[in-house]
Amino acid sequence: MSEGKRPSFSRRATLAGVGIAAVGAGLIARPSDRSGQRSPYFKAIEKALREAGIAVPTLVIDRARLDANISRLMADLPKGMAYRIVAKSLPAPDLIARIRRLTGTDRLMSFNLPMLLHYAQAMPDAGQLLGKPLPVAAAKAFFDQVPAAQRDAAARVVWLVDTPLRLEQYLALSAAIGQPMDFAIELDVGLHRGGQVAGPDLAGMLGRIKETPTARLAGLMGYEPHLASLPTMMGWQSGAVAKAWAAYAAAKQQVFEVLGQDVLSSLILNAAGSPTYRLYRDTSIANEVSVGSALVKPTDFDTPLLTAHQPAAFIATPVIKADTVARLPEGLGPLSGLMRLWDPNLRKTIFIHGGHWLAKPIDPPGLQTNGVFGLSSNQQMMNGGAALEIAPDDYVFFRPSQAEVVLGQFGDIAVFDAGRIVERWPVLPASG
Repeated sequence: MSEGKRPSFSRRATLAGVGIAAVGAGLIARPSDRSGQRSPYFKAIEKALREAGIAVPTLVIDRARLDANISRLMADLPKGMAYRIVAKSLPAPDLIARIRRLTGTDRLMSFNLPMLLHYAQAMPDAGQLLGKPLPVAAAKAFFDQVPAAQRDAAARVVWLVDTPLRLEQYLALSAAIGQPMDFAIELDVGLHRGGQVAGPDLAGMLGRIKETPTARLAGLMGYEPHLASLPTMMGWQSGAVAKAWAAYAAAKQQVFEVLGQDVLSSLILNAAGSPTYRLYRDTSIANEVSVGSALVKPTDFDTPLLTAHQPAAFIATPVIKADTVARLPEGLGPLSGLMRLWDPNLRKTIFIHGGHWLAKPIDPPGLQTNGVFGLSSNQQMMNGGAALEIAPDDYVFFRPSQAEVVLGQFGDIAVFDAGRIVERWPVLPASG
């Protein structure tokens, strides 16, 4: 063999070695069978659903777990810290009524016109703080549509403003309709989703409120969910917390300088959300926190700060079809055997009633969607391993990944407690 041929052999040997290594790595990475026995907890909910005659995709809330989460929240709040219910994350008036009863709060955080109108009438004694700035046309529509009997409730709404322009629009509305309005100013404490920092614009907004007889500064709001997502290593989270609180403190100082201590002392100083409320150990920065999702704990809230909270909301849906073998449609048939050989979690197939939700399957264990079939909102294909034992008319359970959209997708919520479905809670329609 000439010298010129040797590199070719070397390349072939190298490629063969890479190929063998790739095969070996693939074998190591081959999925393990995650199927197993069903949870007695979910079997008990399944039994309760059957006894209640519920045979459609349904959102279930475990009332005992909900109550435990409420108790956990209240135990975590430092002395003097008020609690505000985030209505968008808990879109069922009866659910909010229960939380109000167990916490004693009269504070709601609302996010759209239908929500404002509903709670002004259903809970006129509650004070509503906007959780996001609304177009001024929505505020005008609120005052146009709220019944005369709820004018006192309308006066307890605190409108969120984020820019000098938005404040000017609202001040013009207040003058045009002859309606005094209370305002909270949104602060940017590090999320960078809008809002003000201490400086000329904030000072100007405070000055405009001061000089307008029909306007009153009722509060500040600093939302910082990003803090919970930051790693604790190298002080990243603690550093961001310090910066967030410094930004909030600087805004409070500007309120003091423009409006005085009496106004500052009377303000709603709103902060936090479900991911971050446990960061507040005293009231030196904020005097109220807003929490909603932590009370039902979707999967997006499986964080170290919320370890003590329990999942309390689940989607239950009947199995329509079950097959002992996972098969693909005609034309893709040869792939079925290869897929089952590679992934033991593709041994069995079921089709469920509905699907395509923002949720993750939790029972039976090991269920997964099929990568070829994909998601379906009609009959979603789910696969499982050899130990999957489930039949048509049994139920599959999912955990929602978030609360505000998913909890309102299924009609009346089924409330599970002590082995039975004890109540049905109507939900408000999703309105953004």
